[in-house]
Amino acid sequence: MAVPDATRLLDLLSLKGKVVAITGVSGFDGIGHEVARGCAEMGADVAMTYYQRQDEARRIADDIQTEYGVRVKAYALDVTDEEATRQFVDDVVRDFGRIDSFVANAGIVRYGPFNELPVTEWEQVFKVNLVGTMHCARAVRPYFQKQGYGSLVISASTLGHYICPFVPGTAYVSSKAGLLHLGRQLAYEWRAFARVNTVFPGYLEVGQVPTIGEVFAAGAEKLAAADRLGKAKEIKAAYVYLMSDASSFTTGSDISCDGGLRLGPSAIPGQTM
Repeated sequence: MAVPDATRLLDLLSLKGKVVAITGVSGFDGIGHEVARGCAEMGADVAMTYYQRQDEARRIADDIQTEYGVRVKAYALDVTDEEATRQFVDDVVRDFGRIDSFVANAGIVRYGPFNELPVTEWEQVFKVNLVGTMHCARAVRPYFQKQGYGSLVISASTLGHYICPFVPGTAYVSSKAGLLHLGRQLAYEWRAFARVNTVFPGYLEVGQVPTIGEVFAAGAEKLAAADRLGKAKEIKAAYVYLMSDASSFTTGSDISCDGGLRLGPSAIPGQTM
């Protein structure tokens, strides 16, 4: 890991001239959207993927490009398709010239009791969340290795560390725990040419919350010390940091953006602070 030439913090945090690829950027209220905006704001060109919501993804790309004056392009991608993922990376390098950072953000949520959730649902969660991320890593590795540098940032989850107490989520939490260890192991194996880190968000107000339900959202607000759900815009700086030269000595790390979830609940029955 080379020492950057820049010394000023603003220069270290700048992504000007860099190319960032981000998967899972099809929702206006999601993590991927905010990370894409953050990268563009800091000067990066952005290659972003969507799964099905083409019109929405293209509007996002157009809006970001217009607002920040950088190149932004949306690509269709199913990360469970290894060959398609490899082709996406090849296309980005063809269109943008290289990839400096890759954010593996695509993921899905499926909840259900351990003994009731169909095996097919289990398999789909792991195929998207864990195997899909592996496909991304395998696809971008040759380019990082050839360049001699690169940053892979993986979107994990605070539920990779802790249980989900409000709804049965064994499949989801298991897949996210796998991402944490995948990131650490890759950081070691790629140490000669790239940095690998994970971000694990806490409970956020994103598109997945309505599918989880109001009961979950209400309970989650009290689970973290912050006493509320987070916003995706509140965690994008962590991703930008990990893609910037400011994090040149950071690899194999798990950055928590969970509103103090690890500190304990904001409200405990019978206890006052």
